[in-house]
Amino acid sequence: MTDGRSDAETGASTGDRPGRARLASPAGRRVLTATVLGSGVAFLDGSVVNVALPAIGRGLGGGLTVLQWVLDGYLLTLSALLLFGGALGDRHGHRRVFTAGLVLFTAASLACGLAPGPAALIAARLVQGAGGALLVPGSLAMIDAIIDERDRGAAVGRWAALSGVAAALGPFAGGWLVDVASWRWVFLVNVPLAALTLAALRRVPETRSARPGRLDYAGAATVTAGLGGTVYALIEIPAHGWTAPAVVLAVAGVAALAAFPFAERRSRDPLLPLGMLRSRQFVGVNLTTLAVYSALGGALFLLTLQLQNSLGYSALRAGTATLPMTVIMMVLSGRAGALAQRTGARPLMTAGPLVAGAGVALLALARPGASYLTGVLPGVVVFGLGMAATVAPLTATVLASVDEDHVGAASGTNNAVSRLASLLAVAVLPSAAGIGAHGAAGPLGAGYSRAMLIAAAVCALGGPVAFLTVRRSVRVHRHMPAGLHHSCQDPGTREPAPERT
Repeated sequence: MTDGRSDAETGASTGDRPGRARLASPAGRRVLTATVLGSGVAFLDGSVVNVALPAIGRGLGGGLTVLQWVLDGYLLTLSALLLFGGALGDRHGHRRVFTAGLVLFTAASLACGLAPGPAALIAARLVQGAGGALLVPGSLAMIDAIIDERDRGAAVGRWAALSGVAAALGPFAGGWLVDVASWRWVFLVNVPLAALTLAALRRVPETRSARPGRLDYAGAATVTAGLGGTVYALIEIPAHGWTAPAVVLAVAGVAALAAFPFAERRSRDPLLPLGMLRSRQFVGVNLTTLAVYSALGGALFLLTLQLQNSLGYSALRAGTATLPMTVIMMVLSGRAGALAQRTGARPLMTAGPLVAGAGVALLALARPGASYLTGVLPGVVVFGLGMAATVAPLTATVLASVDEDHVGAASGTNNAVSRLASLLAVAVLPSAAGIGAHGAAGPLGAGYSRAMLIAAAVCALGGPVAFLTVRRSVRVHRHMPAGLHHSCQDPGTREPAPERT
């Protein structure tokens, strides 16, 4: 430290780099508080908005297309800029970029809460996603850079548990806010939470990567333009047909996505090092992620609409309906990570998507006239069990599939793929199942069950993909990269048991 205090007073470690803080010290507690609050704001938003969608549809109009954009606008900029946000933090300082992302996210949340119409809300959600892309990568990077190595596993564990609580409370809190106040408070609640985070950040020291790379502006621009044009076409063409703007943006989007690999090949510090794609395991894990998280995003989007529009649930009741799934994931993910250390990741990553797919198929029973105990709870529980078996081994396998120089990029890519999977599912699944624009305010009809079965089949595909691509035994590196991390990172994957020789 630079203020003349001793290591014992500051909590800095004498066995690690100078300035490292023990978790029990005031400095360590400040870092944990700030990162949990900041991540919690982003994770809360990820789970709280779904339950408010029917109320947003009734309040602003615009049909199912508007609700798709309310979710996908946020996911679009978040997934496209997530790797770029991590690179910005490495170069310009993790706390500085984290703070900038928090301010942008909060300003956009305020704009969402005050939006006079659908266009304003969607625009604010796009900005909110950009803020999240700056905010999300910095939390674990600050823990890695500041917390003593001896306490780092415990710090990540507490961060994951407390951030998970925020995500778990999201549907309940969102439903309560919609029922007692307005859907607008689902966004406005971020403002006081962000103020608390900014206060906690005041005494957190600045950190940055010792060897920051050059910023890959071309890669960030091409992937954002590519996803933007493609998603616009996927949402708008089923609703409005092959209009000139949709065709132009679809062509531009495909062209930009095609240009992305060439931009990465020319970049000295690419967002996605193309050499990682030579790893069969890395490609397979990300295909499994795409399958499983597509089911998660698409199923939760339509289940929320089904519960409120077709089954007559209140927003609060709909929000609590999926709470068992989140609790199961929180309780069992760490145990699944520990089991994967003993058995290897492949068994759990093969079985997990199959079980999760069965859970999504059971959610097709949530039809008018069905009770919660027979129509909703079985699917929620089985889906939660499948996700719990999948998430922690999946994260470990991502880190083990590339060399140590690329673990940050690999984990960040996998995080972005999980967001992209939800983005595509929300855009494609309703039209694939024949759900029309009436789904925003009226019953989904037979299209809901078709959508669940489609999502179940996609989810189950992740099992065979993992079986064919994941090695029998996965070695987990004993370190935490200071770059990007999967949002579901499990602390159990960071400290494996000693390897047997």
